[in-house]
Amino acid sequence: MRASLRQKAISVCDSKIAQKGENVGLSFYAFFSNKNDNPELLMEAAEWWISIHKLDHFEKAVKIRNLIQGES
Repeated sequence: MRASLRQKAISVCDSKIAQKGENVGLSFYAFFSNKNDNPELLMEAAEWWISIHKLDHFEKAVKIRNLIQGES
């Protein structure tokens, strides 16, 4: 996962956790606006989420943040 997407994902996870608590779940779509303005980046996130880590559609934001930070 490229550095800019990694930073965005961690920021989104941190924000969701701060708003809704440690049990909040999210999908990789949370890292993007409702527009498909960067399909290549969306597919990169989807591949990381689905193909590489075999995650469910919704996962705990804490889990996602920890996975991403562990790959840094």
